[in-house]
Amino acid sequence: MISAPQSGIDLWADDVLVDPYPSYRALRELGEVVYLTHSKLYALTGYDVIKDALADPTRFSSAQGIGFNDGVNQALQGTSLASDPPEHTQLRAALSENLTPRALRGLGEQIKANAQALVARLVKQPSFDAIDDIARRFPIGVVADLVGFQGDARANMLRWGQAAMEVIGPMNQRTAENFPIAGELYGYCSQITQDALAHGSVGWGVFEAERKEIIPEGAARHIVHQYLGAGLDTTLAAIGNTVALFGRFPEEFAKVREDLSLVPSAFNEVLRYYSPVHVWSRVATQDVEVGDVKIPGGSRIAIILGAGNHDPRHYKDPEVFDVTRNPIDHLSFGYGPHGCAGQGLARMEGAAIIEALATRIKSFRIGHVARVPSNITVSFDTVPVMELEAV
Repeated sequence: MISAPQSGIDLWADDVLVDPYPSYRALRELGEVVYLTHSKLYALTGYDVIKDALADPTRFSSAQGIGFNDGVNQALQGTSLASDPPEHTQLRAALSENLTPRALRGLGEQIKANAQALVARLVKQPSFDAIDDIARRFPIGVVADLVGFQGDARANMLRWGQAAMEVIGPMNQRTAENFPIAGELYGYCSQITQDALAHGSVGWGVFEAERKEIIPEGAARHIVHQYLGAGLDTTLAAIGNTVALFGRFPEEFAKVREDLSLVPSAFNEVLRYYSPVHVWSRVATQDVEVGDVKIPGGSRIAIILGAGNHDPRHYKDPEVFDVTRNPIDHLSFGYGPHGCAGQGLARMEGAAIIEALATRIKSFRIGHVARVPSNITVSFDTVPVMELEAV
């Protein structure tokens, strides 16, 4: 065994967060395992080693937290995010029960109708911003209706969801500024009752499962927290990234317009090309050999999902955006026991927006797009849509 190659790249430097792909490439060229001297982390950069780690909770544990600071890892204790089987299995079952394809089947047509109505209104305007007018609006409505959020909770969903992801990063300025906002979400969820959620909603049903002792006492509040904390900002990012990529590659948007059967493939390619989640974490439970590199037991590991999604050893020409590629095995939803429980809903939302765009817009141009550095999500702050030609 050999020691891991080292790099001084700071994954959370502003310039890296705004455009992480050159850094991903540099790290992959050093090796599939790289020690980051700035953050004192081992980084996994290759597709195969990332997938293997995500599939192996025995050696790559979530139980000590999936974040990069002690505060958030302590706060997440007892949740399905920060647990390993068998504890994780029970918590995960309660979280995902209402997110299976069968459970979501009834929502599909409503989500499609809402997407069509939203885009139909927007195409009547000379221009709009895909982030403010689609990405920050559409998923909030879906999640609020699904979980049953009402009143003040609904009004705070965006800032709470964004803060919940931001605080997973290391203890930098972004994390410090967002801890109080994430604390508001935690405070709300720690006091929420079944009666505060819409009757018959998924959130209401989770409390019903707790009342029937199907899940442990206190688990319902953790699960409601995760529906919002782990699922909103990432979907927002994916939808914004979709419009940005179609604007950047209009020939690919034209392919989808001509063949709507490409919608699922196109969304998978969006998720591969711009992974909504920048990086996630595990802890090595023992000395681990990854290839010919030793990772000491107790080390915190940065799993760079976006680097794996651009690994040329797995994807031919990974820098090419190709809606016919259909990379259904991308890493953006994770893999293994902790694979994203809400991925079915996210796919449904993404497909609905792509279909609405493809059936109501012939062509469009995007103006100057802007990213704001974010610890965990890779997303745009603004994507101006202009010169659009409606169907």
